[in-house]
Amino acid sequence: MAMADSWSTRRAWTRGDRALSAAKLMLGWVALLWLLEAVDAATGNALDGFGIVPRTPSELVDVVPAAFIHFGFGHVASNTVPLLVLGFLAALGGIRRFLAVCALIVVADGLGVWLLSPSGTNTAGASGLIFGLFGFLLVTGFVERRPLGVLVGVLVAAVWGGSFLAGLAPTQSGVSWQGHLVGLVAGVVAAFVLRRRDPGPAAAGVLRAP
Repeated sequence: MAMADSWSTRRAWTRGDRALSAAKLMLGWVALLWLLEAVDAATGNALDGFGIVPRTPSELVDVVPAAFIHFGFGHVASNTVPLLVLGFLAALGGIRRFLAVCALIVVADGLGVWLLSPSGTNTAGASGLIFGLFGFLLVTGFVERRPLGVLVGVLVAAVWGGSFLAGLAPTQSGVSWQGHLVGLVAGVVAAFVLRRRDPGPAAAGVLRAP
């Protein structure tokens, strides 16, 4: 009995610590986006050059920075809440895996924008990553056969499904539906590539040791 109680206590603390770490990470991430936009505004939009101009070889270096740059405070404000919520939920599965998921989405999305966006455009913003996290949360519970993950995916779809579908419409002006679509697909792929696997009997035994 003492061993079980000890294990339960440690597990509860681990979940609390994980939630706190996820919250700190996402608050810091969003604060960075706002700070960068403040710098951009103060320098006459000098950071807008880190956006992605398609099919220009020199622009490949901006594939990652573009996900942190926005075109005005209204742009970053529109991305703040979904990034905070979806990022927090995804990070609850583990910070290292979350960062790997984000890296995969950001790189794939940036390359997709570079390849598919209309000529003469400049694309930046965290919406590609947001769509990726939406796709990741949507399917990861089913991929890993975890009931709680399935529930999270269903709730995310119920709350944001309509607005995310609208973000994929090619008729919207000034919106990179290509980046949204590639980000969404990248998030689904990340759920398969970076899925968690249950520990085997030996590993489970080690986890339950006092």
